[in-house]
Amino acid sequence: MRTEEAIRLVAAAHTDDDLFGVDAPAQRYRQLVAALHPDRLGRADDRVRAAATEAFVEVTTRWRATTHGPGILLGDYRLGRLSYAGDLADLYDVGADRLLKLPRQPGDNDLMAREAHALRTIEERGDPRHLPYVPRLVDSFRHRDAATGAERRVNVLAAVPNLHSLDEVRRAYPDGLDARDAAWMWRRLLVALGLAHRAGVVHGAVLPRHVLIEPDAHGVVLVDWCFAVVGGGTVPATVPGHEDWYPPEVTAKRPCGPGTDLAMAARCMTWLMGDRAPRELRAFADGCRRPALNARPDDAWRLLGELDEVLERLYGPRTFRPFTLNP
Repeated sequence: MRTEEAIRLVAAAHTDDDLFGVDAPAQRYRQLVAALHPDRLGRADDRVRAAATEAFVEVTTRWRATTHGPGILLGDYRLGRLSYAGDLADLYDVGADRLLKLPRQPGDNDLMAREAHALRTIEERGDPRHLPYVPRLVDSFRHRDAATGAERRVNVLAAVPNLHSLDEVRRAYPDGLDARDAAWMWRRLLVALGLAHRAGVVHGAVLPRHVLIEPDAHGVVLVDWCFAVVGGGTVPATVPGHEDWYPPEVTAKRPCGPGTDLAMAARCMTWLMGDRAPRELRAFADGCRRPALNARPDDAWRLLGELDEVLERLYGPRTFRPFTLNP
């Protein structure tokens, strides 16, 4: 479904049946969210972006009221407002600085279980100093819908305030981000990946929408571990609309490794800098994105040291550089 078509459909819908249909409402909801999601609008002009954002809010609000109205109890958690519509699940505020992640389709329960397993593994095996770089899993359980009998795997995550995705950063800096600002984001993303890789976990979907930053304190949190691989294997799926972001081993269904994540992280950063990326950083990123997995770097911590050497040659000793999303 195209964005313009979705906008027209939402504008013309007088009832929920008009909007979602009666035969496959969940499928219609997913189509609308995919077409209207602010992170997927690319280079749409301001008029289309504003109309799509308004329609997206209406769709998610009406869907929540239809299927999981305010106050609905899931396990021990009472649903509050819809905080975010992700790739395969919606996140609801459930108070106490926690978010409940509910898959839209029971068929994605295995991916939700992957996330829970990955986050538990990182917490058990990872360096405690670096655990804030990944979400904290508070709870994970199965919930059966009394009306339909559908069973869903639910994850509850600790919420962190004032986080913004790299998609938001790029929208704020459409001509490219200064490499000195991208540098701290890249460094901290490598810390997150180093934490996970030492625990035997590959993220499998290092995309701009999954890399969240805290601008004031220069924090980074790598989210959405539903595509993670623990202990080796293949990435289970790609995020729709982002297939060209993945290195060859993922789309060919070959085993992944730390180099899979490091290649995608480098792609995120060169995309973020755009034409403002210095030649030295482009060459560094190219080395992380070689076609063959065994030809790429596979140690995020060692790569972090190499990145620091490049940055010092370019800019001298590291200093704190304030960052804002309002350039």
